[in-house]
Amino acid sequence: MNIQLLYQTDSYLKQFTAKVLAQQDNAITFDQTAFYPGGGGQPADSGLIRWQSRELPLRRIEKKGEAVWHHFEGALPPIGEEIEGVLDWERRYALMRTHTAMHILCGVIWRDFGAQVTGGNMEPLKARMDFELEHMSADFAERVEAAVNREIEAAREIRVRILPRAEAFQIPDLIRTKINLLPAGIEQVRTVEIVGLDLQADGGTHVSNTREVGRIKITGHESKGKINKRLRIAIE
Repeated sequence: MNIQLLYQTDSYLKQFTAKVLAQQDNAITFDQTAFYPGGGGQPADSGLIRWQSRELPLRRIEKKGEAVWHHFEGALPPIGEEIEGVLDWERRYALMRTHTAMHILCGVIWRDFGAQVTGGNMEPLKARMDFELEHMSADFAERVEAAVNREIEAAREIRVRILPRAEAFQIPDLIRTKINLLPAGIEQVRTVEIVGLDLQADGGTHVSNTREVGRIKITGHESKGKINKRLRIAIE
């Protein structure tokens, strides 16, 4: 099943058209979709579909193998029907800003402290990230917050590329997580680069310039173990 994942190359799509390829219980899959199905700590998108004079809100979305299944409640459009998908753009854009903020934070921690990510999660305009750090000084959070906001103000461009796996893994430090989350069967790797700061393998959605993130505030920091420290952030 060859499905075009529109969100991988254009995070700014607010709506799209597609054809229904298959149905399974209360779920359908399309020939293309801009709805992000979730993953890597980023929640799935929400929104709705329209066809003819009907409208259905998206209840849940998940990626299984090559297919992205969109779950609804109600009578589904038939196979072959053309639909219009409409994203909850306010929520999506907030998640884009948040995800990019996490990459800026990751880039600063890697550059200044050489620490890998051990975990993370986000919701719109709030996130937490865990790092392989043994110690945090009293002014650690203030220093990191200031450094992150300097990178935002630098208005760094954000570039997305999809590379053959062999080419991607020639990039030094491509995987910044403690555990490599890329399955061996993936033949192409999507990379997200914050020019001059950070380059990682990543599947989520991002803004195109760090200025779009807004100001970051570190709202909490705590120890989660001997060499595991957590930072919580909010986007202002």
